[in-house]
Amino acid sequence: MSVLDNWNQWKDFLGDRLHQAQGEGVNQEVISDIAYQVGDYLAKQVDPKNEQERILSDLWSVATPEEQHAIANVMVKLVQNNGNS
Repeated sequence: MSVLDNWNQWKDFLGDRLHQAQGEGVNQEVISDIAYQVGDYLAKQVDPKNEQERILSDLWSVATPEEQHAIANVMVKLVQNNGNS
């Protein structure tokens, strides 16, 4: 089963990657840019596997680039308390 198949596993996975990046000294601006790039890639290349991913994909598809950055930043905030600290 892929990490994308389960919303909670996906959030934990993203939380782990966020904590890893922060632990290596990656600043918030870079994290935000990476989150945007991942969101853009997923929206263009990956079929949503659950309801939550479908909603994010649909929102992403109608958002302006500025709104897409906001979505990416909100996802970063959402997963900050997920994963292993």
